[in-house]
Amino acid sequence: MSYQVLARKWRPRSFREMVGQTHVLKALINALDNQRLHHAYLFTGTRGVGKTTIARIIAKCLNCETGITSTPCGTCSVCREIDEGRFVDLIEIDAASRTKVEDTRELLDNVQYAPSRGRFKVYLIDEVHMLSSHSFNALLKTLEEPPPYVKFILATTDPQKLPATILSRCLQFSLKNMTPERVVEHLSHVLSAENVPFEDDALWLLGRAADGSMRDAMSLTDQAIAFGEGKVLAADVRAMLGTLDHGQVYGVLQALLEGDARALLEAVRHLAEQGPDWSGVLAEMLNVLHRVAIAQALPEAVDNGQGDRDRVLALAQALPAEDVQFYYQMGLIGRRDLPLAPDPRGGFEMVLLRMLAFRPADTDDAPKPVLKPVGISQATADSANSVAAAEPAAPAVVQAPVAQPAVVVAEPAAIAPEPEAEPEPVVQPEPVEAAAPAPEPVVDLPWNDPVEAQAVAEPEVEPEPQPEPEPVVAAPQPEPAPVQAAARHDEPPHDDGVGYSPAGMERDDEPPLDEDYYEPEMDPASYSYLDELAIEHVHEEAPVAAPEPMPAAMPATGLALQWLELFPQLPISGMTGSIAANCTLMAADGDDWLLHLDPAHSALFNATQQRRLNDALNQHFGRTLKLTIELIRPEQETPAQAAARKRAERQGEAEASIESDPLIQQMIKQFGAMVRHDTIEPVDAPVTQGE
Repeated sequence: MSYQVLARKWRPRSFREMVGQTHVLKALINALDNQRLHHAYLFTGTRGVGKTTIARIIAKCLNCETGITSTPCGTCSVCREIDEGRFVDLIEIDAASRTKVEDTRELLDNVQYAPSRGRFKVYLIDEVHMLSSHSFNALLKTLEEPPPYVKFILATTDPQKLPATILSRCLQFSLKNMTPERVVEHLSHVLSAENVPFEDDALWLLGRAADGSMRDAMSLTDQAIAFGEGKVLAADVRAMLGTLDHGQVYGVLQALLEGDARALLEAVRHLAEQGPDWSGVLAEMLNVLHRVAIAQALPEAVDNGQGDRDRVLALAQALPAEDVQFYYQMGLIGRRDLPLAPDPRGGFEMVLLRMLAFRPADTDDAPKPVLKPVGISQATADSANSVAAAEPAAPAVVQAPVAQPAVVVAEPAAIAPEPEAEPEPVVQPEPVEAAAPAPEPVVDLPWNDPVEAQAVAEPEVEPEPQPEPEPVVAAPQPEPAPVQAAARHDEPPHDDGVGYSPAGMERDDEPPLDEDYYEPEMDPASYSYLDELAIEHVHEEAPVAAPEPMPAAMPATGLALQWLELFPQLPISGMTGSIAANCTLMAADGDDWLLHLDPAHSALFNATQQRRLNDALNQHFGRTLKLTIELIRPEQETPAQAAARKRAERQGEAEASIESDPLIQQMIKQFGAMVRHDTIEPVDAPVTQGE
């Protein structure tokens, strides 16, 4: 007697022998037991999951001599003939070889004849999606209203190719892929019945290689028995399938854990001796990392199907959870990019070296590279002599004007009788001469035009006839860095607020027009950005003036509250808007108004800005007001402080919402995640004063 392969020998002959597909079998058994039979069935699913087997069992159930039942006897002549494939009323048609409409018409011509032996004539059309569109059209009418003794059973692996008209005329059942656990269980039963020695690890290899198909698993088992000379051993199956030994995968992971590049490349060399599929090696690594991640989340959920449960648990204890996730993601990306590598082995090694070189952020051993400096200082960027900063000699050009103010500040105190004579030859001529040779090599650049450089240097000549600023400058500037003094050649001499006396407002040294400043196109009420702009351009008389945040103030009441409501309605922007945002209304006696301005913003304030604010108030109220501004720190909340407070409140609400989110709390608890508050922003736009 010739040998019969396991896939045919162990083909199920009844529903009780079927493995899996419970959702399909339950519906069919109930329909047969209750005599609720449909005339057309459609079974879909990948190869080797039981489509044809179920169709033959249905034919036996319909034609068994004991009657229509879900448990055919299997011993009558009809059951035996169906099992042997010679039952005349079971017509099996291979649609892949009979795709023409003529073949379908020939089939339909025989539908009108009654069955010869059984109760029903069963047409089993396999791979029905291969029929042509004309064949489907020819089949429609008969498939919808066949004779009462005809049953159609269609099987396909690609139901998407079937017309909707065919699908609507059939009861469709989708068969699922077989899980490795179910395949291993069935193979264990079959090999035990066949008296074939086997190892569990070998069955797991076969179960995963079958990829959901029971027929593939049985065929691979036949091959493994022949390869192992009557035995199914893990080593033989691994050699037959070309899969890797898990021990080598654990060797690679251990080298990664220890950070040993030498051991890592040595492990790759041992792998290369077997000539493996490097994409398959990465897949095995990902499989192990997946099980390690499961072990870290739920240790009892790790199976011992591959005999490595202890090693998986040991890796779960040794590897940080963030490293496991990082390695898994890096392996997925590396597997995707592996076909692009010039050499598969080189691409695999690069994936491992990336895993070795990088670490998740915020870890102790994460690399902290030192960034290369950009080669430009803040003084050079803000100075009026920044024209010369484009050359490599920029530090020398910057240092020259930095040193000069120190001499100028000291000399007026020593030579008091001639305050006007000393600044002229020292301050103005020398910085201009020092900066003049530098732009020559880069004249072709638009921002290094010597004409523009001369225009930038001209503001230094304007304060020459004024003797007052020099003595005043010498007093408050022993502490600030010289770079800060050199960075402000485009501003008038230091007055420390003396020139901004609110009573007389005698000085009218206007700063550059507003056209020289960048005014963003935004609502005047959005003064948070104006404050930042003012801080960037403010003259830092005291070291803590610029970096100091807005001080806490009392809640606005009375006139201060009225100013908060009035400010967004004023037609002002730029520096004038910034000054108004940092003021508060202290007195309003008829048309005489008194404002207090925070001295930290005095560098932006002068007679011109006061006049513009006064004009804006006159335009708003339609009458002439007399405005007085005093440099006194407001005791109550200013518009800028109110906006900062509201932004802080909204930020706090956003952070609290993130912290209290159940999903975030679960991630923190399970994965050790942490919330970075500097990345949290409120969803909607900030609320400004007056909204």
